[in-house]
Amino acid sequence: MASAGKPRRVLILVENLPSPFDRRVWQEATTLHANGYQVSIICPTGKGYEKRYEEIDGIHIYRYALPLEAEGAKGYAIEYSMALFHSFRLAFKVLFKHGFDVIHACNPPDLLFLVGGFFKLFGKRFVFDHHDINPELYEAKFNRRDFFYKLMIVLERWSFKTSDVSIATNESYKKIAIERGGMDPAKVYVVRSGPKLDRLRIVPPKPELKCGKQYLVGYVGVMGAQEGIDLLLQCARHLIHDMGRKDVHFGLVGGGTSLEQMKQMAKDLGIADHVTFTGRAPDEVLLDMLNTADVCVNPDVANEMNDKSTMNKIMEYMALAKPIVQFDLTEGKVSAQQASLYAKRNDPVDMAQKIAELLDDAPRRKQMGDFGRNRVEHELEWKYEAPKLLAAYDAVFANKG
Repeated sequence: MASAGKPRRVLILVENLPSPFDRRVWQEATTLHANGYQVSIICPTGKGYEKRYEEIDGIHIYRYALPLEAEGAKGYAIEYSMALFHSFRLAFKVLFKHGFDVIHACNPPDLLFLVGGFFKLFGKRFVFDHHDINPELYEAKFNRRDFFYKLMIVLERWSFKTSDVSIATNESYKKIAIERGGMDPAKVYVVRSGPKLDRLRIVPPKPELKCGKQYLVGYVGVMGAQEGIDLLLQCARHLIHDMGRKDVHFGLVGGGTSLEQMKQMAKDLGIADHVTFTGRAPDEVLLDMLNTADVCVNPDVANEMNDKSTMNKIMEYMALAKPIVQFDLTEGKVSAQQASLYAKRNDPVDMAQKIAELLDDAPRRKQMGDFGRNRVEHELEWKYEAPKLLAAYDAVFANKG
């Protein structure tokens, strides 16, 4: 906990989502603030978060607009260059207005070490919060290991080399920090993205969300290439048409660059009447959809990126006591354990069969849902992770000259 004298001051940099929309970043920020830290955040604007500055719950939030939502390599280069420019610009503004002792950078991209490294020249400290393994993310998006993949490896290593402490979201990421990033194991702290149960409330279902069907299959997440929404729609087509399950509706909550493409795919597959796309939605919509769902799904494509990553959606499903069907991925199994059935990797037919298996077995659904909820309540909730975050910060300030 911060001392009673001068508060410890932290500047958090995040590029891919606005605050407070980014759950993990906001939980970290509010935890630090609740423990006596002064916290500022620099992030992009987003729908519903257009203000260039606002103070929420005592946290100073500075936002910048990006010209586009990137898809291709050129688009990402433009987006990340602009984000880096604005992060530098606003960091000076925060420095003179509020001050900071530590820059806490949340990737992607793995370019924010340039901001942290610059300010280290003036006695500041740098914390690298490793949210995504960008070399694997690049490979998942573009299906190649070329010059840019190798560049991702170099940028990742520089991010670790610049950091005084790094934060990993799971043990797989900690291993990467040590083996590929060259980090001292004593300086790597695992802080999982545990859900907060005061936000993920169990509320009565809304039957109208089933659109006249008996069952609802729920999904929350990004509508992007590596999220496997195309596989989920193929799964839905097999379940509805090949298996004759006209009694099932799918509710998909989330936005992303592939949203319109996925809507068209649902039409092409002849299942548009069985699928609701909400787009990016507030918590109320998310909670209504997931609380109404009989089964929740995670169709993340089986690749190196997703195999090693902890998906927030899994623990959100568990927090709401929902049984899960997902592909057989390492960190997905670590999180869900007996709360999930595991379909063969990237096999939409097997996923459809697993969903049908659960829809026809209400007692098993309840047993799996109860297991997941209990695991969150006693092991995975954010209150168990917050002390690990504070320990990482104690280490940063203990070594500060």
